[in-house]
Amino acid sequence: MNQSIQYFAKEPKIYPKRVWGRYRIMKWVLMAVTLGIYYLAPFVRWDRGENAPNQAILIDMANHRGYFFFIEIWPQEVYYLTGLLILAAVGLFFITSLAGRVWCGYLCFQTVWTDLFVWVERIVQGDRNARKKLDESRLTWEKIYKKTITHMIWLVIGACTGGAWVLYFNDAPTLMDNLAHGHIDRPVLGWVIALTLTTYLMAGFARQQVCKYMCPYARFQSAMFDRNTLIIGYDEVRGEPRGKLNKDGIGDCIDCSLCVQVCPMGIDIRDGLHYECIACGLCIDACNGVMEKIQRPAGLIRYDTMVNQELRAAGMADHSWKHYVVRWRSVWYVGIMTVVGSVMLYALVTRSPQEMNILHDRNPLMVKLSDGSIRNGYDVRILNKTHEDRSYRLRIEGIDGARIMMQGAGQNDPEHIPVFADSVGHIRIFVIAPPKEAMAERHDIRFILEDLSQPIITEEESMFIYEP
Repeated sequence: MNQSIQYFAKEPKIYPKRVWGRYRIMKWVLMAVTLGIYYLAPFVRWDRGENAPNQAILIDMANHRGYFFFIEIWPQEVYYLTGLLILAAVGLFFITSLAGRVWCGYLCFQTVWTDLFVWVERIVQGDRNARKKLDESRLTWEKIYKKTITHMIWLVIGACTGGAWVLYFNDAPTLMDNLAHGHIDRPVLGWVIALTLTTYLMAGFARQQVCKYMCPYARFQSAMFDRNTLIIGYDEVRGEPRGKLNKDGIGDCIDCSLCVQVCPMGIDIRDGLHYECIACGLCIDACNGVMEKIQRPAGLIRYDTMVNQELRAAGMADHSWKHYVVRWRSVWYVGIMTVVGSVMLYALVTRSPQEMNILHDRNPLMVKLSDGSIRNGYDVRILNKTHEDRSYRLRIEGIDGARIMMQGAGQNDPEHIPVFADSVGHIRIFVIAPPKEAMAERHDIRFILEDLSQPIITEEESMFIYEP
């Protein structure tokens, strides 16, 4: 008789049980705050003047701009994005070295939306046992009704998620008005549909598989842990051996398994630290509730360090919080973030509202005129980062007697170069210098750009070529 061999076990579905306590309340509060920011931030207004968008947070792909309240980022300033990514990465390492995966347990988008989806599932279908019983039951009208309502709400949440995302790339009120009247561009619609389905699948079905198999953070977190990192820990000294309440010779753990039932990852923290543990603290709430009922001290399961666990096992006193907060690893992380943040802050404070780029002609490098003068050609780009039209004066230093001649219709006065607001002015110029036999083949010169409306000067180095 042939029997099929199954090499891979099906991932069991986890039914987290409802729990209430300090950390569950903290998760609800952070969920409300983070989702509120995500869904409502595009509607916050910020007055930048007549010629600029008034949306506080906007990534304007069409005009190649990024706006964040009073900060405006141009494509040439992509280094700000680099700095933000460095701060985010080092900040995550810093938090992990101190308190393990608390980011995963409280603020990660996968955790936040999964909590929301589980809450909807619990409201419609009931708590853990009811949901499990419903899934195992045969197909009935009640099952169809509850499942349909659950999935419809999930899709609505997913649509709101996708819709909120595209608002960060478009004017939010305008796009909402277009959506209300059925006018939506295909790219926008495509993004909304894609993010709706992604949210629906990841938070509704994948859930813990995302954290276990898709997210790289769960795999390399051990490289950032040490014996002083704050983790979820089970006090074996107090809890073992486990057994029924009031039985002689047992510890405080009555083996109720509530810590397992409330865990969104389905792990048993009493077996030790798991890489799946997201440090959400729900097992702490469940255990503390049981300890209160049986009149035992809270903290059988708590945020702890491996050092303190070892000290208790040896009958010694725990270390204070300073041992896991103040250590060289933390100091280095804070130092890196301070340096990067200070550099970015300095760059923002001292950034100029204008920039200039000079490009020397490659062919020909120089032209000798009939009177013996030497002419070099340059492409000049003037970046006006303000929201007002500006006029500029361009001059050069480094060669005595040199003059600037502009090329192009309506552009013949280097003393008055107009550039529109939030735009790049492109001009073509020639620098003409008198002949000098003793002059080197290449001579350094400096272009100086002055704003005529305020005392702002931008300088750019280039070269003047006498002989090719």
